[in-house]
Amino acid sequence: MKQILIIDDDISINDMLDKVLARAGYETFHAWSGTEALLFLKDCGERKPDLILLDLMLPGLSGEELLPQIGDVPVIVMSARTDVRDKVNVLLAGAADYITKPFEIEELLARISVQLRGRRAGRRHEEPKSEVYGEITLDLGTRLVRAGGEEVHLTKTEYAILKLLMENPRQVITRTVILDRISEDTPDCTESSLKVHVSNLRKKLRQATGRDYIEAVWGIGFKLKNDHGCE
Repeated sequence: MKQILIIDDDISINDMLDKVLARAGYETFHAWSGTEALLFLKDCGERKPDLILLDLMLPGLSGEELLPQIGDVPVIVMSARTDVRDKVNVLLAGAADYITKPFEIEELLARISVQLRGRRAGRRHEEPKSEVYGEITLDLGTRLVRAGGEEVHLTKTEYAILKLLMENPRQVITRTVILDRISEDTPDCTESSLKVHVSNLRKKLRQATGRDYIEAVWGIGFKLKNDHGCE
């Protein structure tokens, strides 16, 4: 599930965006000032949100002051300012897009979709990276998995499940989300077979490390256990 950080001190706009974005399948987070947003992004480390919706008139740091400190997360500025110079300035300062308040929800959702699509396309050209959790290392370029110092041979479905869990180490991933996120690469995984695939994955990791890394959350889905020295 794509994550969107909303930086706006207007309660009514936050409530409205929460409902609209949830219906569209996004997970939302909130920061009510520029200072709070900056602290939130620092706490995220490398796992920043996929997109930011930013108001300019904020308590603490203003949107203009915050924008250069955000980094490589696409930012859509939402502002009541209609002056062309304001729009040009924030776009040149790093904003990916600018939408004027009040806006149509359909237009905002379309702009969000465009930015996320562009972000996915850009990532396909990045150098492959690795995901690390405890004794498990997953090489995203070679699809090689090592655990406990040895190579672990996974099926395509097991690899996709592990990759999704390692990309979201603090979250419980529901069965529905797992099936949706891995369906393109592993159409053989169904709701009835998911439990078997996870069970086989847990067994292989346990054999390599002597530990159980995956936890089933009854009635919801699965998550990585957080007792392996991982933040």
